[in-house]
Amino acid sequence: MTNLYKFDQPARYQIRINGTLDLRWSDWFDGFTITHINGDTILEGLVSDQAALYGIIAKIRDLGLPLLSITKLDPNG
Repeated sequence: MTNLYKFDQPARYQIRINGTLDLRWSDWFDGFTITHINGDTILEGLVSDQAALYGIIAKIRDLGLPLLSITKLDPNG
């Protein structure tokens, strides 16, 4: 079986959570940019590998923030 996804390499992700997260949390979320759209917070940034992505997800869980979506972004676009 050929795996088209490479989970051990850096990738950009967009993570959407419900609610408004203060911009000061950017450093805690590994320098992700934080923007707000319609009452939701968008975290976007580079993740070194899948283990680091799970670390970000754990931080969201630990803050009790409702996770809405995680999207791997096209590196070309």
